[in-house]
Amino acid sequence: MVEEILPEIYRMEIPLPNNPLKSLNSYVIKGGERNLIIDTGMNRKECRIAMEAGLAALDVDLERTDIFITHMHADHSGLVFELARPAAKLYCSREDAAIINAGDSLWGAMQVFMQTGGFPREEFAAAIRKHPGYKYRAVGEKPFTIVKEGDTLEVGGYRLSCLETPGHTRGHLCLYEAEQKLFFAGDHILRDITPNISLWSYRVNPLAEYLGSLDRVGGCEIRLVLPGHRKLFSDPGERIAELKAHHRARAEEVLRILAEAGPMDAYRVASFMTWDIDCPSFRDFPIPQRWFATGEALAHLKYLEEISLVKREEAGGTYLFSAPRRPSSVLL
Repeated sequence: MVEEILPEIYRMEIPLPNNPLKSLNSYVIKGGERNLIIDTGMNRKECRIAMEAGLAALDVDLERTDIFITHMHADHSGLVFELARPAAKLYCSREDAAIINAGDSLWGAMQVFMQTGGFPREEFAAAIRKHPGYKYRAVGEKPFTIVKEGDTLEVGGYRLSCLETPGHTRGHLCLYEAEQKLFFAGDHILRDITPNISLWSYRVNPLAEYLGSLDRVGGCEIRLVLPGHRKLFSDPGERIAELKAHHRARAEEVLRILAEAGPMDAYRVASFMTWDIDCPSFRDFPIPQRWFATGEALAHLKYLEEISLVKREEAGGTYLFSAPRRPSSVLL
């Protein structure tokens, strides 16, 4: 499906079969000299066919088209190398461009880290093999044009400013068009679903970064949010408040679990958390969903540790978390 949002700005709905996200919103801005694609879909046949059909319907010449990647996840970056022509500029943050180009080395490092979260070692190989981010990732390596906070792109009469919004990934970027008050949100703010905030390195605190990024975006005057998935919407302030309340409830749930059950690893914490998945038990979750759940539990545990509400100890290469006291509420 191709939909005109504003003059020369179009949304293409790229299907993500057998994925709870359902589809990706890929945006195209047509310009006189160069066009711009914002996010691409996964590196799989269904996405490529839909992308090619949408570009053909818009009469977009890829030889005159650049690509902006909001973040490194495969549903946003998987086709970037397939679509890029020799003259194309590929825009991305330094952090996420490095991960896109990292190849299999990233996944080996993730396995090592997930051991610290208590994810079952015997399931590592299957978790990676079945992970959509691995199966449908961009394959190869190309130079990216690195963009950062305050950099601007001009295309089709629009002036797009880059906003650094870490949290969903470390290098997540959004684009803001001040005159029209448009906000290309990637996965930073979604109307119908909650962006996954996961921890994959103990050197960072992604939930704290995400909450800070929400506050920064809340200070922008925005008329229309163009998210990476599902519906476009206005009034991001209301949604930002809902997202912060969601993570507050999540953090309080984690504290309650630890207070009632005692020290445990992140995988066990995740097994007690509330998830919107139609399965009889946590063990029945598809392996990728248990992987995501463990990463999200780790993000909340790290946040709570940083504000001294959770303690962490290491036992045999796995982190065990405990809550020495249970506060009445968590301030986020």
